[in-house]
Amino acid sequence: MNLPAETSPSDAHLASLRSAERAAGATAGTTKTNLLDLDRDALVAFMGSLGEKPFRARQILKWLHQRRVLDVDAMTDVSAKTRARLAEITTTDLPTVRLDQRSRDGTAKWLFELHDGNRIETVYIPESGRGTLCVSSQVGCALDCSFCSTGRQGFNRNLSVAEIIGQVWLATRLLGEADAAAGVAPGDRSAGASSRITNVVMMGMGEPLANYRALIPALRLMLDDLGYGLSKRRVTVSTSGMVPWMDRLTNDIDVSLAVSLHAPTDDLRDELVPINRKYPIRELMAACQRYVDGDRKKHVMFEYVMLDGVNDSPAEARALAKLLRDFPAKVNLIPFNPFPQSGYRRSSRGRLERFAGVLESAGILTLKRTTRGDDIDAACGQLAGAIEDRSRRAEKFAEPRFGTRPVIAIQPDTRERPVPAPAIRGVR
Repeated sequence: MNLPAETSPSDAHLASLRSAERAAGATAGTTKTNLLDLDRDALVAFMGSLGEKPFRARQILKWLHQRRVLDVDAMTDVSAKTRARLAEITTTDLPTVRLDQRSRDGTAKWLFELHDGNRIETVYIPESGRGTLCVSSQVGCALDCSFCSTGRQGFNRNLSVAEIIGQVWLATRLLGEADAAAGVAPGDRSAGASSRITNVVMMGMGEPLANYRALIPALRLMLDDLGYGLSKRRVTVSTSGMVPWMDRLTNDIDVSLAVSLHAPTDDLRDELVPINRKYPIRELMAACQRYVDGDRKKHVMFEYVMLDGVNDSPAEARALAKLLRDFPAKVNLIPFNPFPQSGYRRSSRGRLERFAGVLESAGILTLKRTTRGDDIDAACGQLAGAIEDRSRRAEKFAEPRFGTRPVIAIQPDTRERPVPAPAIRGVR
């Protein structure tokens, strides 16, 4: 198995320790450490550098993530001396809420502003018995999937651990405030009181595995009993197919895996998901097999956005059924959610049903996603935020063409143009 040259599997535990070592440098320098950047191991190491026992880290972790207290001086079971020291050398900075939108179907979308002025989006989807938070991992995305609004906005940078876990922190608080305003008592899980985060999917802006170093500590905080205490089967990392990092994920942490497949053949997937040119379907499926090996309870969720006249024919359904034959897979058929100049149309309900019928006849468990939050641009593939695009990708798209191949024509363009306006209502 070839793993990324950047680090080796044995570095997984050390990554958080290196974070702590950099954080501990704040004791001698001017940079303050954001405590929200530290998972349990990193926080233990950081507190150890201050001469504190591991139990101090556990106390602080509970204050931060369970009680959602950010003021270290309010952490009353921590000694006054330690609190004073932490106040000098640490911070608990979070993104700022710039927009809070609620859909008619109950979906919530938040626009969060980061310290550098970039903005990201996070979505909460309430359902009967569960609430799913869709979390972003990057400011924009560098992978250029042709049907994704985020990809069209270009790429600026990776998010920090604090900016990833901060979305969970803020969503938990905002949902709690909405419950309180509606007169819902804390802990009430009766009908109509579904604003509790039970699932997290790393399916927001960005490719999570391209931000691996921040992703893993953030996932650990989601799973940690002193953090958010989520089940490993209720935390899902979605990837477009970064094969070496899929193998790292398999080795480093036990979470659920989703793959943005969207095409059953290399020729078509090369157009829709360009990273396929580097890691073709054969390599992708081999990595999926390594993920499920030895665990009969594991499966991979394959995401497939339905594009009218592009990837939704019976022939492509049969090719997909053949590809996933004898593999522990679920397929999630996703209606395409339009955005300006996308160049695509949503498949009709009839074409989606026929496509699903082919898969189901082949014995493949097939889900047909219901579009949620499209009235606030919160549906799958619509998240755009507001970013300063370093890739200048937004400048390069030609006039859209519906249902033809090649799907999108891209021409080199070196002209200077203004940064595109944010693709979200109510924000300038």
